Amino acid sequence: MIEHPWLTNYPKHVEWDQKFIPKPLYALVEDSARNFPDSIAYDFMGKELNYSDFLDLVNRMAQGLQELGVGKGSHVGIFLPNCPQFAISYFGILKAGATVVNYSPLYSENELIAQVEDSETDVMITMDLNELYNTIHEVAKKSRLKHLVVEKYSHTLPFPKNLLFNLLYKSSKIAAVVEDRYYVDYSKLLDNNGQPNPVHIDVNVDVAVIQFTGGTTGIPKGAMLTHANIYINVLQLDAWAIDLEPGKEVIIGSLPFFHVFAMTVVMDLSIYVGAKVVIQPKFELNAAIKMMKREKPTLFAGVPTMYTALLNHKSAPNIGMDNVKMCMSGGAPLPVELGVAFKNKINISISEGYGLTETSPVCASNPYDRESRKGSIGLPMPATEIIIADREDPTKIMPLGENGEICVRGPQVMKGYWNRPDATNEVIIDGVLRTGDVGYMDEEGFTYIIDRDKDLILVGGFNVYPRVVEEAIYEHPSVHEATVIGIPDDYLGERPKAFVTLKDPDEDLGEEALMTFIRSKLGKHERPKEIEFRDELPKTMIGKLSKKELVAEEKAKYEMRQKQV
Repeated sequence: MIEHPWLTNYPKHVEWDQKFIPKPLYALVEDSARNFPDSIAYDFMGKELNYSDFLDLVNRMAQGLQELGVGKGSHVGIFLPNCPQFAISYFGILKAGATVVNYSPLYSENELIAQVEDSETDVMITMDLNELYNTIHEVAKKSRLKHLVVEKYSHTLPFPKNLLFNLLYKSSKIAAVVEDRYYVDYSKLLDNNGQPNPVHIDVNVDVAVIQFTGGTTGIPKGAMLTHANIYINVLQLDAWAIDLEPGKEVIIGSLPFFHVFAMTVVMDLSIYVGAKVVIQPKFELNAAIKMMKREKPTLFAGVPTMYTALLNHKSAPNIGMDNVKMCMSGGAPLPVELGVAFKNKINISISEGYGLTETSPVCASNPYDRESRKGSIGLPMPATEIIIADREDPTKIMPLGENGEICVRGPQVMKGYWNRPDATNEVIIDGVLRTGDVGYMDEEGFTYIIDRDKDLILVGGFNVYPRVVEEAIYEHPSVHEATVIGIPDDYLGERPKAFVTLKDPDEDLGEEALMTFIRSKLGKHERPKEIEFRDELPKTMIGKLSKKELVAEEKAKYEMRQKQV
């Protein structure tokens, strides 16, 4: 067996065994501000920010946070939509010496409280939008949070959109911000000379980001990603790319920055190459196409649901992607049929990658110098090994072509899970990360996933943990048993479906009533697509609820519907 079979088929422009030299993550901004001071870093609804001014704001954020008491050992949360303030906060936190904790605006109040307490977040940066401030202010009152740094949404907009927004929408979209003991004004925090105290960063030890994930168990945990983990992953992505022109690339920033895929692939990589990021607060199809036709992006990153929407748009193939030279897909498996159809209609190959929160996130990708290998997640990134191990004995390597657990060794593998040494030791053995995914490697070094050995449901690239949904359902006093699985969804890839038994089988609870009960307890992406009531649920021999029979049933139903279509 060849130890590294991918070497015979590796892209000729990439050295697999190259050594990467990491820097503190905020050096990305410093270097691009020096190399491309006048180039546009961000364009938000027409309001532009160049790299020189971007660095100045990052420095002001760092100094303001230090004056607030933030420093080494501090954990600062970001609870923002896509906007320049997200990047300013992210790199400002890092330059202050602290650790970023990313928070999803989709999370419910209970989930946010649990994450704040678990990660020991004391400062949260947010915005005065109703959907953000009202939730996080309640979280502050019920958690350890000490400060809420609040930016005004109108400050993100160019003139005259800021005035029009205040006139037309302020009363309905802007929260009544309370200047209480938690409140810190974002603008005042940045009102300084931008000279933070230097902080020594040990790039291989100091944690840059705590990113929550289900790991391999389905229970959310904070993956500790060091400065070196993320910085090197950016260097790996840059080495993997073809024909990037520093200071001249344009990318559409539609993927949410709080997600690890967008954080590294869109936000961090773009800064490294001095690209212009045209920000979309969230992906809206018609607005995205209008933006692409105007901005002529050269890079594009998306999840499969986005590519499905673009492919099926009435204007396709004329959707503004003519200049795109690198099209990346991640966050969820890319259906083979989708990749083929996109290439045929849009004339662009989508390169599918593979990663996990625990790998910062990219650890494999299809090469850009050829057509993607159908059904494959590609080859290992530079300096990265993909190992197919025996599922029962991870020290035993499986022969090529045989199924096993996909394992990863490389400089982008996390330091471990925050405050969970036992969980860390379960998944990292001698520096090798056990992903929990089952697959095989062919003779040319391409890896294929055949099954996921965990309950995680991927809804449009977002993680949904069945246990969270099940616990919300169990809060209803009439519920006896509940189990949640992922079912196929043509647009989002998967959606949760709940199966429920009642304490009183004769009670007429109804799907709508139970949906109403759990709606406030779950994020939008977590809410079940369907709730099916049954007299009993399948169980294992020891009486544990079993999901595999339900998964098989739903798969058969889906395949039958596909045949009928």
